[in-house]
Amino acid sequence: MAALAACTALVAGCGNDTAPDRGYPELRKALGSLSRELDEACGRTETPESCARDLDGLTAPTERAFAQVLDHKLLDAGAVAAMNELERARELRVAAAREARSRQDPHHLPLARAVAAEKLAYQRLLAELERLRTAPPPGDGTDPV
Repeated sequence: MAALAACTALVAGCGNDTAPDRGYPELRKALGSLSRELDEACGRTETPESCARDLDGLTAPTERAFAQVLDHKLLDAGAVAAMNELERARELRVAAAREARSRQDPHHLPLARAVAAEKLAYQRLLAELERLRTAPPPGDGTDPV
């Protein structure tokens, strides 16, 4: 009986085990979390200054999603470009926020524009990372990663 159970387990385990999990569940979860937090960011705020604070809270979920991309070796030029665009947008927003604080103007127009640009950069990054997650594997999916 034990031999039969061992043979059954062995046969069941002999499927296409070298194919990666194309669903990347942890990456899907990280992207879903980032997407929800981005949707909620700035939704309840009235000023660009408070929206900028909401965007600061997206750093950790963005880093988790990007770490998942690196873990699965999915990184490509498009993802790097999207991450660089986000970093530039964040730097511009931080500079605009500093200027708004020095002017004591929570409705500072350059800050509002910088916040909108950063949100757009987040959306582009999400789209790029989702594209990587769902892209079909090269060949039949059994190539080593």
